[in-house]
Formats: sequence, C-alpha cells, structure tokens
Amino acid sequence: MSELNITAALPEVFLAVAGMILLLLGVFRGNGGTRLVLTLTVACFALAFVIIAVSQGRHETALGGLFVADAFGDFMKLLVLAGSSVTLVMAMRYIEREDMARFEYPVLILFATVGMLLMISANDLLSLYLGLELQSLSLYVVAAFRRDHLRSSEAGLKYFVLGALSSGMLLYGMSMIYGFTGTTSFAALAAQFTVGEAAPIGLIVGIVFLSAGLAFKISAVPFHMWTPDVYEGAPTPVTAFFATAPKVAAMALIVRVMIGPFGDLVAQWQQIIWFVSIASMVLGALAAISQTNIKRLMAYSSIGHVGYALIGLAAGTEQGVHGILLYMTIYIIMNLGTFACILCMRQKDVMVERIEDLKGLSKTNPALALALAIFMFSMAGIPPLVGFFGKFYIFLAAIEAQLYVLAVVGVLSSVIGAYYYLRIVKLMYFDDPIESFDRPIGREMVAILAATSLLIVLLTVGIAPLLDGTAMAAASLFAG
Repeated sequence: MSELNITAALPEVFLAVAGMILLLLGVFRGNGGTRLVLTLTVACFALAFVIIAVSQGRHETALGGLFVADAFGDFMKLLVLAGSSVTLVMAMRYIEREDMARFEYPVLILFATVGMLLMISANDLLSLYLGLELQSLSLYVVAAFRRDHLRSSEAGLKYFVLGALSSGMLLYGMSMIYGFTGTTSFAALAAQFTVGEAAPIGLIVGIVFLSAGLAFKISAVPFHMWTPDVYEGAPTPVTAFFATAPKVAAMALIVRVMIGPFGDLVAQWQQIIWFVSIASMVLGALAAISQTNIKRLMAYSSIGHVGYALIGLAAGTEQGVHGILLYMTIYIIMNLGTFACILCMRQKDVMVERIEDLKGLSKTNPALALALAIFMFSMAGIPPLVGFFGKFYIFLAAIEAQLYVLAVVGVLSSVIGAYYYLRIVKLMYFDDPIESFDRPIGREMVAILAATSLLIVLLTVGIAPLLDGTAMAAASLFAG
C-alpha cells in the first residue's frame, strides 16, 4: 500500500469538507440562505480551481494507490470545475423565480462535483465506482428537484431507474474483471497484459459490461434512452449542468479506464467503442432533425458530440486522447453558452422551450441572436470557428489510426447535423418575430454569454496555447 498522501487529493478533500460545512450553514440559515450558500459554493469551486492550476505537471498516487493525480486528470478537473461554477451562476435567478430556492441545490451540485473529481482521478475499480455513485446519487436528486412538477419528477425517476441498471452492469463487469485477474488496481491490471496477448473470454465479457455502464454515463448509443426525457423534464439549469460537467468527467473516466489498465488490449475493446461511436453520431444527427423542443434537440446534439469524441478513444493513441481533450474543452464552452441562451428564453415571465419561439430573435434581441448564432455555427463545425478544429483533430487521429470508416461517418454526420443547427440560425435571422423575450436578462447572464461567445471567437485565432495544454495532458496519460 502506498502512503496516504492527502496533499495529492487536496482539492477533493477541501470540497468535501466545504460541502459538509455549507450543508450545516444551510440548515441553520434555512432556505433564506440559498443565495449565500450558492455564492460560497462557487467560491469553493474557484479556490479548488486555483489549487489544481498551481499544481500542474505532477504525477503522484494517493489514498493507498486508489487515487492518481496527473496532468490529464488536472486538465479535465479544471473543465469540470469551470462547468459546475458557470451552471451554478446561471441557476441563481432561475431557482428564485421558479420556487426552487432551497439551499440543498448548490450543496448537491458540490457533492456531485466531488464525485466527478474522484472519477477523473480513479486508479482502481473500487474508487471508480465510489466516485461514480457519489456523482450519480446527487444527480438523481437534482433532476427531480422541482418535485411538485410532473415532468421533473418523471425525469428524476427515469434517470434513477436506468442509472441503477447501468450501475448493475458496471458492477457485474468489475466483478468479472476481478475474478479473472485477481486485482482491481489499474496499475496491477496494466502489468498483467502485453500487446497482442490473447485475453481470457471472461475478461473480455467484463470489459464489455464495464464499457456499457460507462457508456450510459456519457449517454452514448445504445445507452442513451434516458437523455432526451431527462434533458427536457429537468429544470433548465440542471439540464445545463448535465450537458457539461458530468459529460467531461465521464469521458475522462472512460478514457483513463480504457487507455490505462486495458491499453494493451486495444484490439479487444476497439470494436466496442467503434460501434458505439458510429451509432451515437448517426442517431445524434438524424433524431435531432425532427425535434421541436430545444432542450430535446440539445440532448440529441450531446449524443452526437459524444460519438465524435469517442472516435479519439477508438484510435487508442496519444493523438486520439489529445483530440478528445481538445474536443471536450470546446464542447463545454459551446454548451454553456447555448444553455445560457436557452435560460434567456422567457416570455411574460414564463420559460419557453420551443424552437419556434426563436423566430425573428435578431430583430427583437440582436445581441442574444448573435451569441446563439456563434454557438450554432461552432457546434456545426463550420470553419473558421473553433468547433471545426475540435472535429478536425478528432478525424485526423482516426485517419492516422487507419479508422477510415469512423472518419467518413463522422464527416457525413457533421453535414447532416449542420442542418438542425443552421435551421435555428435561419429562424432567428430570416423569419418574422412572434413575440419578443423578456428583458433584461440579468448581469450574470450577460457576462456568461459575452465570455463564452468571445472565447469561441478568440480561440479561432489563438488556439495554439490550448493545443499545447491538451497535448501535454494527453502525453501524461501515456507516460504514466
């Protein structure tokens, strides 16, 4: 057993302790202290972000080898903390308007984030499961947070039932892996295999079930069935959270599991990822075309984006992981901006979600229309916006790994998917307005929209630092 080395897990320990203190503060202050608890939660995220940012370049294990801190994990943790912070700021006005102002909301988001950070740094099947369940249990509750609303309760119940099923598959896969290898440690598992070695069939079955459980967490086909209903039914700030931070954490986890302990068995699991990637891209592109609700459209969009990111994993190379890191960074910025726009869709103080409600937005609110247009063009992968570079590096990794079918399907799916993104732009700029959205939208929303849209534009011309950071993070995973 390696030493405890609490300092390597300092951000997680700090957030866990802060969560318990904020929970007590909320109990004593009551729901009147919701804004205070939320503000302090964002401050805790910011402090954890700084702690991780100043400890870049490390590679150490902690908690008896269950936890690993490296550049790959640190990079993904920074994305998760940024996503969690921004979605909490987005939620501030919404929870007060929609009678959701209860102090448990920010505390649950904080504990979900702690679970995500543990997932990203998991170095053992047991710590993987603990982090995953800490995140999932918090997310089940926030999905149904508006318990007096049928759609929110239904979303939470669907997510809980299907999540329990996926956890069962995950545990069964872990038990098979342990049964055939005698260990749950990632390092010990990696030491047991060599490239080209035939793996026992029971181990392959275990990897399949483990992959299925993880595919549910990133809402990849065929384990996507919960996504559209939960995205539509959950409160919009919760949907924004689901679409950003947990996606990044789950993607980081599946990359670490496949590349770390099973990196030498790439020939055995590559075909699973290959199938899931193609199915996700095709379904995400085709199913979104007929959607009339913008939150359901974003659900299918997220399924498609996961499919693109998985191309990098299917490549099984350092360049593939580099592509995933770049793609997820761009993905989280685009989604945060898009959901900020969706949260601004209010008419007569009531949230509206129909895509048709965006008609003529360029005439009634030109700034909001411009921001949403930037996000839509970037999501479609249209050059020169930064979304194009995300897909370019992913497809490049697939071609270098000779996965030509994946690259071709990815390009075709992007072309089909561009239709529903550009349709939104067409509605905003070429149709006549039906009714304008409420104004003002709030200073925090203006700041988020300005920051995310500016990032999309600035990264188009200054992407080099991001490429360097993602390359270093990817290299650390293979060096470790």
